[in-house]
Amino acid sequence: MQFFSAPEYQPNCAQLFEDYKNKIQQLIPFAIVEHIGSSAIANAISKGDLDIYIEIPAHQFLDSIEKLQQLNFKEKLDTLRTHELCMLESQQHDVALQIVVTGSEFCNFITFRDLLRHSPSLTQQYNQLKQRCVGLSQDQYRQIKADFIQSVLSSIDAASK
Repeated sequence: MQFFSAPEYQPNCAQLFEDYKNKIQQLIPFAIVEHIGSSAIANAISKGDLDIYIEIPAHQFLDSIEKLQQLNFKEKLDTLRTHELCMLESQQHDVALQIVVTGSEFCNFITFRDLLRHSPSLTQQYNQLKQRCVGLSQDQYRQIKADFIQSVLSSIDAASK
């Protein structure tokens, strides 16, 4: 696994996000479309991929997934899939769409992004975690990253109680 510094990949991801956002909003005008993941966070290192959050009302979830597949995306099978979350991956670029039902627990993609955007020290911890994952398998990396994200989100939940 290789990671890139922000200047190496973020400009390309920002342009790709704008291109996809326009296409998504043409297909699904009512969707909330947000840039998430490391490419949306200043100074975050990354594999160089782009993650896009698409929030949809529950009654439009399945129809929206079908529409998004017209953009040459297919459902990612080796990841969590529920009636409130579906991940699609591009067949052309290193881009993933996270389709999320409004009001679901998966809206925490935005929460996590915003926490890192407002905390350079948390972003630095995230970068260090990633650097420790160089040489690990994709599955090992995903688990370590998921544990970190969950601990950050849990600490916010605990602080708000």
